[in-house]
Amino acid sequence: MAERPRPLEAVAPWLMTPGVPTAAPIREGRPTNAGNGGRRTTWDLLLVCMAVYVATAVGRLHELFPVLGYLKPALLASALGLGIYALQQRGPRNVLRLRSRATTCLLGLILWGALSVPGALNQGLAFQSWTNYLQTVLMCLLVAGSVRDPRDVERLGLVYFAVTVVYTVVVLSRFQLGADDWRLGRLYYYDANDFATLIVTAMPFGLYFVLSRRSVPLRLLALAGLAPLAVGLIRSGSRGGFLAFLALVAFVLLRLTTIPARTRLAGLVLIVAVTFGTASDQYWAQMQTIISPKRDYNMTSEEGRVQIWERGIGYMTGNPVFGVGLRNFQVAEGTISLQARRAERGLGVRWGAAHNTFVQIGAELGFPGLLLFVALLAYAFRALGRAARRFRTEEYAGTEASRLAQTVMAALVGFVVGGFFLSLAYADLFYTLVALSIGLDKIAKLARSPQAT
Repeated sequence: MAERPRPLEAVAPWLMTPGVPTAAPIREGRPTNAGNGGRRTTWDLLLVCMAVYVATAVGRLHELFPVLGYLKPALLASALGLGIYALQQRGPRNVLRLRSRATTCLLGLILWGALSVPGALNQGLAFQSWTNYLQTVLMCLLVAGSVRDPRDVERLGLVYFAVTVVYTVVVLSRFQLGADDWRLGRLYYYDANDFATLIVTAMPFGLYFVLSRRSVPLRLLALAGLAPLAVGLIRSGSRGGFLAFLALVAFVLLRLTTIPARTRLAGLVLIVAVTFGTASDQYWAQMQTIISPKRDYNMTSEEGRVQIWERGIGYMTGNPVFGVGLRNFQVAEGTISLQARRAERGLGVRWGAAHNTFVQIGAELGFPGLLLFVALLAYAFRALGRAARRFRTEEYAGTEASRLAQTVMAALVGFVVGGFFLSLAYADLFYTLVALSIGLDKIAKLARSPQAT
């Protein structure tokens, strides 16, 4: 006898999670949803909303194509997604399934950011930044809450990779370089250094699909997408991006154990060949300064990164509890730094960024904020490692779920190294990766105890 439909299914079936009973044949490489009644998931409206959000928050599609801005895609996707999620509070989409140490760190950062507002150097800027940060964290949790099985994480990872490819292709086609201007500068939303880190975090997803057991057209498209990413990384001229890329290569070779070593090496050789094969003499001259830092302005200039970091640590020690306030690092540079005294003599003062994610969060939210941020990263890595191990059980035997967890871990490695030279403490790309790690951890826990759903 057919199962009687639930009331919500009868009224609004488009809101429900579609699936196929486990009695149906399951193709190899496509895991069942252990926490969703043993059903194999497909795209549904909530996941589409999350895909639109990722496409706009990370890929900035509405800035690449301004006509999309009139449709307010991010706002519509967020509002509709929240409404649908509120109606699907069961199984893997129950909000209680998001309980984890990483989630606790996220909520702690929001709380500490709110407490920092009254003592901020610029309270208006701090409050506005806190409301934006609250939205970012809320969407992070919504993305994590929307996933039902590893295939949903895979779908969102594909969106992350695809929109980064689109962004890169548009940038390469619209920003032409010449002999005197060999590297990209300010782009859409991102600058060249941010752009390089974005590319490095997207590359692992491209490699995942190239080496997956998916359809041949998808694998070929993923392979084709890696080419413009490699070119974009070179055109950015970012030394931080170059170091992040090297860290990614090392992680894939040494720690991506779910892929045979020979296959890993072959994939990386192809990426490295395309990347380095398109590099110019100016690019290599720029990269050589990494091993000769004493001649670099970042070491010698008061506007270089080293002295900026020293001043940032000074803001942290001078305001150890609540910092100078969210997004107030530049305000501190222009008002309370030693260089700010120049204004008294009529000289210009640069209100510069922190150029280090950890210095940024520590200076703006004090030592507690820095500890919460570092703990968030540590718990995200720990959750992904735990998920990778759990996905090797019989429940997910023959699937690529474990490899997917290590892929997200590789993307986070790229962010950590690239973010060491950039101010990305509140960047959507980072919190999207955190969302995928929380989602995979949630799924892994449900795979161990599906009866708890």
